[in-house]
Amino acid sequence: MSLTFQPMTESRPIREIAYDILKKAIITGEIPAGERIVETEYADRLHISRTPLREALRKLERDGLVEYVMRRGVVVHAFTTEDVDQIYTIRNSLEMLTLPYIIERATPKDISALREKLAAMDALMARDDIEGISPLARDFHTSLTAISGKNRILRVIEGQDEYIRRFSAMAIQQENRRSAAHEEHHRLVDLVEQKDLPAFETLMKHHIERSKECCLAALAARKQNRDI
Repeated sequence: MSLTFQPMTESRPIREIAYDILKKAIITGEIPAGERIVETEYADRLHISRTPLREALRKLERDGLVEYVMRRGVVVHAFTTEDVDQIYTIRNSLEMLTLPYIIERATPKDISALREKLAAMDALMARDDIEGISPLARDFHTSLTAISGKNRILRVIEGQDEYIRRFSAMAIQQENRRSAAHEEHHRLVDLVEQKDLPAFETLMKHHIERSKECCLAALAARKQNRDI
């Protein structure tokens, strides 16, 4: 496995740094589902003792990212369809809460910044650059919700976004949805500029629910292909 860690020099507690590094590696798939996390090996890679590593692993277990399996030890947990469904449901519900405040607070400067992001996405769409589109699409949504200024809600959304960034790439792989979703991005900005909250809420609900449905469909297809 190519995964390596750099020596840690931050002032935060070692267990928290180890937790953050492992969580990111698991969510991004760098440490794949089913992988055993051998304490001696990962303690060496993180340049820490096994005690803070165990504390980090216990926190990851509470998150549902790893599990203790009899005679195997700590194993990275595979995301199920139910996991993804819940993550999207939480994320989408929180995003909907920010919409009235986006309409209320959006400035011409905000609108211009969003349109610049869309222009960059336009160029990637023209080249059919799927890998490039996915992170920009997530960045667009992050920038849009940030306009609300509701920092407590935004912090909770950010916690879910770590997962969403991995899964949304699956949804955007689907060509028919990719084109429609991008058109909806442009329309969302138009509605914010027009201060049309009812239409904005209606379109956003459709937009994020369709992303969830496409991701779940992609996961189901991937599972079916593995089972064949």
